[in-house]
Amino acid sequence: MPKRILIGTVVSDKTDKTVTVLVERKVKHPLYGKIIRRSKKYHAHDEDNAFRTGERVRIEETKPISKTKSWKVLDRLQAGKVAAVEADV
Repeated sequence: MPKRILIGTVVSDKTDKTVTVLVERKVKHPLYGKIIRRSKKYHAHDEDNAFRTGERVRIEETKPISKTKSWKVLDRLQAGKVAAVEADV
């Protein structure tokens, strides 16, 4: 069976070698027909701690690495949008 690949946004990189990726999908409401957004967070393995909050990444399903982690980050699709903050000196 092929491995699933999802695209999402990194929402947390605080844990060591792990990032939390938010994956959004759009589904049609079964009765009313309106398109609504559904989202889910996945813990993905990041060996080098290379990915930061706000970046768009691709994740791939793997064998379980820990209790909650069974995905790994493949690559970066878009760099994060981080605003520079200047300090008053």
